[in-house]
Amino acid sequence: MLHNYLKIAFRNLLRHKVYSFINIAGLAMGISAFLLILQYVSHEKSFNQFHTNLPDMYRLLNEDPKGVTWGEVEPGWASRAKQRFPDIQSYCRFADGMAQGIVKKEGPTNESFRETNISYAEGNFFSFFSFPLKSGQPTSLAKPNVVFVSETSAKKYFGTENPMGKVLTLSNQFGTMPFTVQGIYADMPANSDIRYDLVFSLETLKISANLVGNGWADTENIDSQYINMFFLLNKGVNPSAFEAKLTAMRNELSKENDGVRFRLQAFKNTHLSASLNDTLQTLGNLKYVYMLGGIAFLILIIGWFNYVNLSTANSLKRANEVGVRKVIGATQWHLVKQFLGESMLVNLLGFVLALVLVSALQPFFNELLDKPLSLKTLGYTPVWIWGLAVVLIGSLASGAYTAFALSNFNPIKTMKGQLNKTAKGVFLRKSLVVVQFSISITLVLATIVIYNQLNFMQSQNLGMNTQQLLVIRGPEIGKDSTYAARKNAFWNELTQQSFIKDYCTSGTIPSGWYNFSTAGFTQPNSKSGDEFKTYSFAIIGERFLKTYEIGLKAGRNFTAEECKVEWNQNSKVLMNERAIQQLGFTSAEQALRTKIKWDERYLEIIGVVKDYHHTSLQKAIDPIIFYPQNNNAYFTVRLTADRMPEKIASLNKLYKTYFTGNPFDYFFVDENFNKLYVSEQQYSRIFTTASLWAIFIACLGLFGLATFTVESRTKEIGIRKVLGASVASITALLSKDFLLLVLLAILIASPIAYYFMDKWLQDFAYRISISWWVFAVAGSLAVLIAFLTVGFQSIKAALMNPVKSLKSE
Repeated sequence: MLHNYLKIAFRNLLRHKVYSFINIAGLAMGISAFLLILQYVSHEKSFNQFHTNLPDMYRLLNEDPKGVTWGEVEPGWASRAKQRFPDIQSYCRFADGMAQGIVKKEGPTNESFRETNISYAEGNFFSFFSFPLKSGQPTSLAKPNVVFVSETSAKKYFGTENPMGKVLTLSNQFGTMPFTVQGIYADMPANSDIRYDLVFSLETLKISANLVGNGWADTENIDSQYINMFFLLNKGVNPSAFEAKLTAMRNELSKENDGVRFRLQAFKNTHLSASLNDTLQTLGNLKYVYMLGGIAFLILIIGWFNYVNLSTANSLKRANEVGVRKVIGATQWHLVKQFLGESMLVNLLGFVLALVLVSALQPFFNELLDKPLSLKTLGYTPVWIWGLAVVLIGSLASGAYTAFALSNFNPIKTMKGQLNKTAKGVFLRKSLVVVQFSISITLVLATIVIYNQLNFMQSQNLGMNTQQLLVIRGPEIGKDSTYAARKNAFWNELTQQSFIKDYCTSGTIPSGWYNFSTAGFTQPNSKSGDEFKTYSFAIIGERFLKTYEIGLKAGRNFTAEECKVEWNQNSKVLMNERAIQQLGFTSAEQALRTKIKWDERYLEIIGVVKDYHHTSLQKAIDPIIFYPQNNNAYFTVRLTADRMPEKIASLNKLYKTYFTGNPFDYFFVDENFNKLYVSEQQYSRIFTTASLWAIFIACLGLFGLATFTVESRTKEIGIRKVLGASVASITALLSKDFLLLVLLAILIASPIAYYFMDKWLQDFAYRISISWWVFAVAGSLAVLIAFLTVGFQSIKAALMNPVKSLKSE
């Protein structure tokens, strides 16, 4: 019996090649899109899940009175909390931003690299977190001047040599110090929010002499926020109750009356929690994970709807077969088993073809997301179980509906040829077409909105000129007694280059982050609570505003002499318009006449800077305080527009002449700004691809239904042509019903897309408005595609010889 069913199933597939191809191809495309996006969902859900003690690991965060949260805290709270609260089993701290610098291998080659993906870490880092060591003991990191290197970094610096016991020097704000390699660890996995190439011992900074005057970096201070802190709590500790204890300790011991409280974030939730202004390398977004998961499911539904649509339409051709089988004794259950088996065969073939498609499309998809995904990724989390369940349930449901629809035919009416007159399902097929195109049009609308928002952010006036601005990272090696003279000589020779239009030094640059953020600013008329408001600090030289072409609203710029004043001796600052508004000044002129207080110091506002976008347009302009200092973290030069490679080569030669041993590390400001929108660019490409995929699958189904319609109305078309109907009128007749369905889909999709995309746009401080033309473009595109799909078959039918049409049965 089974053999007979399979034989009939294969014969039926071969007999109706067009329908079989469309069914299998539609299912394959739906399942492949589902599997590809499911890989991404599984990858995002798997972040940090490999740590042994994950259920009891918590990250300490700061939260200000406005609810803004960030991940850098003062390092001294760790030991104080451990001494006071038995709830803590252990803690681990690491600091990455301040570790960045130039790493050099000691040896004849004298090769150095500027490293940004490095960190100072607690001595228990490799026992607290589950990063496997290849060589060395985890306790070795508890000693000063020790470094652990990843396998990739070991090859980078030492090639085939054994790195153990070798020396690397790190040059950064703490000077140049040697570190001995005493551990090699496997490259931290791609699904980890903590990923470093080199881990230096935090114990090194516990020696005061190694701080070289940077008292803020004291690992026991409770004044400077620069470190990431994790607690391993004992079993059964209530995180919310423990948060309250930590905040009470902070209020008791902290000198800062800033209203900040402590929050504990479960490490298992860190990646897919709301985005934080922290220094961890990658943080996901749960909203996008759900959104992409939903898109995957919707594309899969389109594939199933195609199958149901074409199978029920094609069922009329098998009506006689059902009637004969019932007359000779087949029960409905026998027929259900046969047709359900055929359905499962089609779904199985679709699944096999989907695996081939996934394999072929995997490199493109990985490039699209910039993630190392594969089918193995599905095994990272139980997501694959739910995915497989969805595919099986959907396949069974679509197959079961078709099987029962076919087996339910009345044998008497079937044998009399009356089925065509009474067959039901037309409404269902039309409804499924509307749903398919509603989904597709919604995705098209979303794609257009995302693209326009991205284009808006990238083309918006930033309040400065970023064209031809080249930033060179300042030197770290060779800051000896000759450094000042070499730096001056470098600048003198630089200004003599004909292609240099302007230049400056600064501690921060637009498109990057600020030097730090702080509170405690008030003016004579400040209200209670104003001292808790946060301001971003930018350390700049006297040429910064001129080089970046940032205007002044009132007052004056810093002088060269004011930038030479020691940090604690300075009494003059610049503020942007947003900062003076936050301080409560009604005008720039009022701000210039009033001294402000910063904790116990009084400062004079000598100029008000026009607001400009220091960071991306995803967030509002920050209140910025500009502080004068000759900081050499960044050298910015404005170049003339032509022959860039030659100019960069000249700068490289000049830089290495005066700063020997320092790598020439540069970037353009406008390109750096574009990098701030990488996430939006990725999702724009995903939505574009998903939209095209969904429309193509829907059009496959529409093509199949149009083919069926033409076949079922062949005689009618022949009669109309004999009576004088034109090709255009027949084409319009056959296309009209389908186009009406697409128009209905547009009406359904438009408010749905508007609602969700308006919600999405609310995450941006500066955003577009969704205009009517977006819906007109998406609707016109859908109608055009549908017309081309249906029109091909309609025109083909209209051009047929009416004699042949009238002879057809």
